[in-house]
Amino acid sequence: DVDNNKQIQSFNGHANYTPYAKFSSYHYHSRRQHVICSSYNKDIYFWDFKHNKQLQILNGHTRYVCCIEFSPFNGGRYLCSGSLDNTLRLWDVETLKSLHIFKGHEDYILCVDILPLQSNNNNNNIMNNIGVIGGNGYTICSGSRDKTIRIWDIETTKQCDIFKGHKDWIMSVKYGSNELVNTILSGSWDKSVILWDIRSGQQIQ
Repeated sequence: DVDNNKQIQSFNGHANYTPYAKFSSYHYHSRRQHVICSSYNKDIYFWDFKHNKQLQILNGHTRYVCCIEFSPFNGGRYLCSGSLDNTLRLWDVETLKSLHIFKGHEDYILCVDILPLQSNNNNNNIMNNIGVIGGNGYTICSGSRDKTIRIWDIETTKQCDIFKGHKDWIMSVKYGSNELVNTILSGSWDKSVILWDIRSGQQIQ
């Protein structure tokens, strides 16, 4: 409880330490109270924090899961995860199935983001009903210990582009929104933050 500076509850059950945790936007839209956590034992866990119990587990990665991100479309139904096995996986949270495996990075994947919805239409219900598998142009960007940022097409599962410029591990990537829609911001252990132009693949600053 942030207001009272008190712990509400704790979730125990991971076999190793937990580097990343997020609220499940998919279950939030379904009015179910869930939290999702990734863990250093290769699996991704769903927890019901209302009843304090572990629910489903997503498994498929062969090494530790470092990062997770829910889709900003379809009410958060899709989840992307990056791992020390050098792959990204796209999951269907509703069916608990792995949809695609993205391969291309030459080292650990440390961060991931999914292109946010861009629309002049304020009807969120329409935007949330867009299908992910149908050539809608959604992409994933990932940063790696191989010092590259890669962009992936969700529909074709192919790598669209690769950005090189950082001199050390890339620890964070984030798509721009609104007037910065065609940009990616990245942070690295080389002590730099770079703003990239997606269309040209060049550094803006």
